Amino acid sequence: MNGFFEELKRRKVYRVAIAYIVASWALAQGLAQVLPVFEISNSVIRVVIALLLIGFPLALVLAWVFDITPTGIRRTSSVATQTAPTSHRRRNLFMLVAAGVIVSAGVGFFVLPRAAAHKVDKSIAVLPFENLSDEKENAYFADGIQDDILTNLSKIGDLKVISRTSVMPYRGHTSNVREIGKTLGVSSVLEGSVRREGNRVRVNVQLINANNDEHLWANNYDRDLTDVFAIQTDLAREIAGALQAKLSPTEKAQMERKPTENGEAYLAFIRARNLFAPEEFDKLKQAEQLYDRALQLDENFALAAACYGQMEAWIYRNFDKQPERAQKGRALVQRALQLQPELPEAHWALGYWYYYGDLNYDAALKEFEIAQRGLPNDADVYLAIGAIQRRQGKWAESNASLEKAVNLNPKDTWPMQNLGQNYGMQRNFVAANRIYDRALVVDPNAFGIKELKAKDAIAEKGDFSLAQQFLAKADTIPNLSADIKNLLAEGRIQLLVFERKFDEAAREAAKVPDDALTRYPNALCGKYLTSGLAKKRSGDQAGARQFFENARRLAEKDIQQRPNDASAHANLAGALAWLGQKEAALAEVKRAQELLPESKDAFEGPQITEALAQIYAIFGDAASAVPILDGLLQRPSQVTVAVLKLNPVWDPIRTDSQFQALLDKYGAKA
Repeated sequence: MNGFFEELKRRKVYRVAIAYIVASWALAQGLAQVLPVFEISNSVIRVVIALLLIGFPLALVLAWVFDITPTGIRRTSSVATQTAPTSHRRRNLFMLVAAGVIVSAGVGFFVLPRAAAHKVDKSIAVLPFENLSDEKENAYFADGIQDDILTNLSKIGDLKVISRTSVMPYRGHTSNVREIGKTLGVSSVLEGSVRREGNRVRVNVQLINANNDEHLWANNYDRDLTDVFAIQTDLAREIAGALQAKLSPTEKAQMERKPTENGEAYLAFIRARNLFAPEEFDKLKQAEQLYDRALQLDENFALAAACYGQMEAWIYRNFDKQPERAQKGRALVQRALQLQPELPEAHWALGYWYYYGDLNYDAALKEFEIAQRGLPNDADVYLAIGAIQRRQGKWAESNASLEKAVNLNPKDTWPMQNLGQNYGMQRNFVAANRIYDRALVVDPNAFGIKELKAKDAIAEKGDFSLAQQFLAKADTIPNLSADIKNLLAEGRIQLLVFERKFDEAAREAAKVPDDALTRYPNALCGKYLTSGLAKKRSGDQAGARQFFENARRLAEKDIQQRPNDASAHANLAGALAWLGQKEAALAEVKRAQELLPESKDAFEGPQITEALAQIYAIFGDAASAVPILDGLLQRPSQVTVAVLKLNPVWDPIRTDSQFQALLDKYGAKA
């Protein structure tokens, strides 16, 4: 063996091996730095490394056989080993090749997987820009600049861009950039400031590596207000270059197109956009006025028309189902598409009208997918896609889309609330509670999250404690709007009914003025149905009948205004059932099923199916009600064993053996 190592030294194999390793390492490092600049895949680096590893044993053999001399390459002399048997010389060469292969294999085992995994982390969070203007009311303008830069970056499919809602809590941040990057899951952070003086705008920005707090790039721009879009385009392009993100021709064209040439129209637009508050109708009405102003100043402002049309779809769904609003919203979206057919926001808005206005989920999903291709980093687009997928019964796909929305918007509780709803409908309460707890870390006062967590505790275990704690402390939640207070009152009434405190529930319902519920479709009718049930179970039959008559009248009025509203027909069916009109009640609930069958809507459709079971239960028909409930317990729905045990609507069949067998069957599974 000593002779083998002496031969390695004499034949200069050590020297060649070291030189080969150093040169190979330098080549691989150089390629890792240079190739991304030319948008060449990392797979090229892996191929080069593999070839270098294969070449290492060959280099050792060549070093053994040949030597470089002043007179050229010569075969290495065998004088020193001429007395050695031929078998020893063959053994030495075999050991050399084996050693080279072992070294290459060992290095390849550790290096190639890392080379395969090597990828530039192209993720960014755009923090709120500091307003340096003398007029502090220009803060909305700084927010608008930040939002549009973020939107431009969101159009780059090769980037991961955190949504606006998740970065807004870092306004005037005291956290260091590393903490922000870790919390938001990004490798880089953009900070900036905006100063506006009249029609002059100055923007300063700096891009920071969130892993080591190093500045990657910085720039400042001094332009007229009408050139603010050029600033946003230049910024997005330069940031993409700094993060080595690829820009497709379509993405470049989208970023370079100015939404408007009118500075005042742009100012009105960003003010309107900043006012969007899903649960506050008064703010939405203020936003309407500002969108109107923007379109008066620039009738060709397609982006304003699209955003306005989308907001009208939300108002139509949640506050105002009047046909006039639908006509207005659809006209705005069509106007945007005529002005700019490829505008992603316009397709997004059209998707919402298919979704909320027509319940045409296939058409809605098609439009949302078009929007997603233009806005690949927009969390709200994935949220919309997930909302459609669950209505189509594609629960796994919906979960994945909503997870993507949460990933892009990790500091906003709204995507988490929707994801938690999914898990609750699937009775995966462990996963639901995990996402709710995560949301409450983000916002300990999140109303919707606390409400769902409390409802799920009742649905899973019949546990009232969370609901009681939530409602007891609700009045201490800061800045509660009147709309949310009304929703709290509705939840308090429902809890009292489940607790069988019927007199107290009726008194609580009487405190909620009818006017407070008129802005919510079907809510006022629902109040009278719940009050009637409370009166009936407390023994006040005359009072109950009066409430049910009022509920019937309100439901008929709702149907006159919205003849295709399945929930309105279901409410009318409930009122008729409590009034003893079985055939009329069944006709109405079956009409509701025709309008919203589970085959069309797997998310809200089960509620209509449950309403049919309730009609049968009201008339004591367990033989008809139980098979329906059995089916609902086998698929995603809001029906659980705990709720069946608690809800007094099931009292007429509660002692029936079929109903009890159903509870035993699924209670054991739970």
